[in-house]
Amino acid sequence: MEIKDEFLLKKYMPSSADIQTMSTFFYAFSDLTRLKIIILLMLKPLCVGEISYILDVNQTTVSHQLKILKSLGIVECKREGKNVIYFIKNVNIESVLNASVECI
Repeated sequence: MEIKDEFLLKKYMPSSADIQTMSTFFYAFSDLTRLKIIILLMLKPLCVGEISYILDVNQTTVSHQLKILKSLGIVECKREGKNVIYFIKNVNIESVLNASVECI
């Protein structure tokens, strides 16, 4: 490889901060329960109880994973009466998951 090619590659390499952000983003998909929750919420906004019932996972686990997903900017929630409804916040999530399916 010529020296000028190395400089060109370095120029287009994302910054360490951007790579860290990417790593954090993909962390959201690294847990089986979180991934199932993401897939469910892509289909329909749901409350913790509904997610817990559908996945057959206790509500504490679902709440914990939703807290992580919310902190990562993947999901958001809104109150509807007594229920807190969770939904996908980032509209690009579906594209990322579809691309991952195509890769496997």
